[in-house]
Amino acid sequence: MIRKIAVLTSGGDAPGMNACVRAVIRAGLARGIDMYVVYDGLKGLVEGHIEQVNKDFTQDIINRGGTIIRSARLPEFKDPKVSKRAASILQDFEIDALVGIGGDGTFRGLNDLAKNGIKVVGIPGTIDNDVGSTELTIGFSTALNTICECVDKLKDTSGSHQRCSLIEVMGRHCGDLALYAALAEGAEGVICVEHPLKEEVLFRKLRKMKAQNKNHAIIIVSENLLDINELAKKIEDETGFDTRTEVLGRLQRGGSPSAEDRVLAARMGAKSVDIVMSDDPTSKVIGVRGGQIIDLPIAEAVEMKHEHTHGLRDLIDLLQ
Repeated sequence: MIRKIAVLTSGGDAPGMNACVRAVIRAGLARGIDMYVVYDGLKGLVEGHIEQVNKDFTQDIINRGGTIIRSARLPEFKDPKVSKRAASILQDFEIDALVGIGGDGTFRGLNDLAKNGIKVVGIPGTIDNDVGSTELTIGFSTALNTICECVDKLKDTSGSHQRCSLIEVMGRHCGDLALYAALAEGAEGVICVEHPLKEEVLFRKLRKMKAQNKNHAIIIVSENLLDINELAKKIEDETGFDTRTEVLGRLQRGGSPSAEDRVLAARMGAKSVDIVMSDDPTSKVIGVRGGQIIDLPIAEAVEMKHEHTHGLRDLIDLLQ
């Protein structure tokens, strides 16, 4: 019988995490469950930073960015001795199940806890949208909106000076932020894992734009793929376009979550408690498929790779 549930946030923070924490706590309390929070993610779990909370804890957090229970990375959690100690701490607190909000690294940590007898539920929360088991993660919508707001502003000054702007966004090994932003902004180019750089094609397009006296060119680039300052120098040399670089960085992580992220967080948070309270002992992760909230075994989910399935690359090529 489930009497106590804890919730934590782990890995990089994402807008909507607080809304999800709120949903988990309130859904549990509504079922008569004692609810706990773990501060500082998996690191805090190993250190025993666990506290019981009530409904007052969830007041006025639905619209706050970041995570009020904080987050931290702990690479050492891969060590079986560390994950075993974390499971033992949860058992010492007599906590029956743990809900973790984060990305792939968080899910792998939760899976290690499941192997030690803890019932866990993973909720995808990361701005990169790079979790293989879901089409959509909490925080992606807000980060995309933030990127578009920044690019809109950069367009104003880029157009005033007839510049080409290279704008670096987050995403690491997943190009969803770059692809969606490029489509939403009508960018002249996008460079990401799914849409690699073809220098001569880009240079030819920019030369044509320069010859036609176009006001500006916007190119969205995923982080860690190339040196955007070197590319900017090449563009200037090859096309004559005055070229500037902008790195949006952690601006993309902050801010009040969008309505879409708040609603997604609420749906996933409530679903996590349903899973915990079910008779099925299997540890799960929650995801979105075709607009529907789904769940699948965590051992299966951690092996899934992100695949770009939305056809945006072809659509961008068509509309450029």
